[in-house]
This record gives sequence, C-alpha cells and structure tokens, in this order.
Amino acid sequence: MEAYEPKSLQEAIRYFSDFENCKAYVVARRWPNGITCPTCGSKDVKWLPNQRRWYCVNKHPKRQFSLKTGTIFEESPIGLDKWLPTMWLLANCKNGISSYEVATDIKVSQRTAWFMLHRIRYAMREGAFEKMCGEVEADETFIGGLARFMHKNRRDKAIKGTGGAGKVAVMGLLERHGKDKVSRVRATVVPNIKRRSLHEEIREHVETGSTVYSDALKSYEGLDPDYEHKVIDHAEAYVKGHVHTNGIENFWSLLKRGLKGTYVSVEPFHLFRYIDEQAFRFNARKEAPEARFSHAVLGVTGRRLTYKQLTGEAGS
Repeated sequence: MEAYEPKSLQEAIRYFSDFENCKAYVVARRWPNGITCPTCGSKDVKWLPNQRRWYCVNKHPKRQFSLKTGTIFEESPIGLDKWLPTMWLLANCKNGISSYEVATDIKVSQRTAWFMLHRIRYAMREGAFEKMCGEVEADETFIGGLARFMHKNRRDKAIKGTGGAGKVAVMGLLERHGKDKVSRVRATVVPNIKRRSLHEEIREHVETGSTVYSDALKSYEGLDPDYEHKVIDHAEAYVKGHVHTNGIENFWSLLKRGLKGTYVSVEPFHLFRYIDEQAFRFNARKEAPEARFSHAVLGVTGRRLTYKQLTGEAGS
C-alpha cells in the first residue's frame, strides 16, 4: 500500500490534517504486508470506524488496538495531525527545533512539546547496524556550558579544575564514504576519555583491520595490531594527505551549533538523545526531506518512552 509523500512542511501540515491520510501513511510503513494484531500477530482484524481502532477476531487480552498502540505515540492525547508535522520539523531542521517553538506552532504546552520531541528523538535513535570498516575517524569532545556564562555560585559548584572538568565526554566515530558512498557517524556519551573507554567503543563498532585516524591523544595508543592506526598531531598540522579527523570534527561543529543555538541548555542526563537526533540527520543528509521524514516514521514502532522514564523517576 503506497501512501502520498508530502515534499514540504506546508504539504505535510495540509496532508496530515485529515485522519484518513495519517492512517494511510502510518499503515503503509508500520504494516507494509498487511495490518496485524500487535498482541498475537494475526491478520484477521476488523476496523471500527467510530472508534478509529481495529479489533482482533482471535480471543485474547488487548484485542483492540490503534495506530498508536506499540509506538512512541502510545497513550498520547495529541493527534497524529500534530505528531507527524512535528516529526517532519525535527527530521529536517538542520539545527533542530526548540520545544518553545513547537509549543507555539501546534498549540500545546511547552512541557508537552518537550516530551513529544524526546519521544521523536527516541524514534530517530539508530539501532544496531553493521560495524564500520575501511577508513574510520575517531575523536572525542567535551560538551557543557561555558564557564564564563555561568553564575559565579553555579560555576564554583560545577567546575573543578580545568579542561573538561564539569563537562560531559562524548566519543565519535565516522566511517568515510561507507554505504552508498556517504560518510556515516556514530556518537555516544562515554564515562571519560581514558584508553579503556575509547578503545571499547572502537573495538565494538569498527571492524578489525580497518584504518583508524585519530589525533595525538595518548588514549588512542595501542590500537595496533588490530587496526592500522594513523595519527595527526594538531600541534604540527591538521591535514597530512588522508590523515585527518576533519569529518568527525565537522559533526561536532554541527552538534554544538544546535545545542548552543537552538537548545541553549541541555542537561547531561538527556544529552545522548540530542546526539542521536543530530546523528540521524547527519547520516540521512543526502536523502530528500520526504525520505528523511519517512525514515524517522519507520522508527516509531516498538519503542515506548514514558514521562517517568524521561525524567528519571523510573528505570529507562
């Protein structure tokens, strides 16, 4: 079942204002081989138009289900006419979009918009994909508020020492010209930038025998003989032929631009979700806007994020 593909935000708002269009779009991606009961997997289901739900003919608990059941939308009172345009925005705005902007645009509270955006980021989170291979850049960075912008009382409490003190360490890997000749990135929060932490990330996500490019940080030493390790010392130069980390550093620039310019203040507890959002857009940057949006919608199923989980009141 093919569904219309809105090619702009304006088209998306108009198209998804009709429930039948929302239904057609989500069904085509969630159940490409026919609608099935999320509880028992049976295709013997009936549509209840007055309730906008299906029910399974087989007798078992939770026979009725909707488009939202088993997705990031589950138990949300917000209609898909607001959810789907918001997904379009987050998938296609290069620097992201703040909860205040979303709240104003779709007429919900700022807290509701903030919750919606985090659920969409969860849908954007890349699943387990093939290990990187070929030429891979490795780099690390620190993310956190600049000390000069902090109130003195907060600065004295949060910042102890120099360098990355009081900030969050993030490790990134970029595979040059991988699948479809497009570089892809994977980034994650790490406990520190010591050798054990960085080596674990590299060994988990990069195939043995690949060429790894890094800066001269001593934590990267010891990758040989599993990898062909080439180092660029930034005290001497930033590029020596193919030896550089400019690709992953470009990703850091995009990430920090969004964090500082759009989101302004991000709690360390939620940082990994914003990293997932930026990595999603970076890896899908060569796709058309409608394809990038469709890609995001494909990730809504089988993922659930409650408000208690989001705020740390329950185990995630």
